Amino acid sequence: MVERVAVIFFNADNVPLEKFVFKLAMNQTYSSEVEEVDLEFSLRSFLIKLSNSESLSKGLPPDCWWEITGYFRSLPETGTSKEADLWIPTDTKQWQQPPLITPIKSMSSEPLCLQLYLEHPCLSESLL
Repeated sequence: MVERVAVIFFNADNVPLEKFVFKLAMNQTYSSEVEEVDLEFSLRSFLIKLSNSESLSKGLPPDCWWEITGYFRSLPETGTSKEADLWIPTDTKQWQQPPLITPIKSMSSEPLCLQLYLEHPCLSESLL
């Protein structure tokens, strides 16, 4: 159900400054056994790349804060399962223009495909 997971950094006015986005794709028809060691190795490389991507990130103000947001292909139906009731809708402000996207890393290890990229507001919006 999850399509993307984002770590979003906000300024004091609750406006997003940047987003680290993990885009997930799962091959539902994959029938072979998943080797946990291979998958763990690939995911570890993502976390290492994230820690090395500091140079891509703009300096954040000291009063900023962050949240982790999940984006779903379809919303879980409330009341049908206990898990659906645990999710909290977000009221995150969106940028008015398409963001600037910087690819960081991608991986395809059946059955999981994963992309990591950084989103910043376009230049005209960041000046507002």
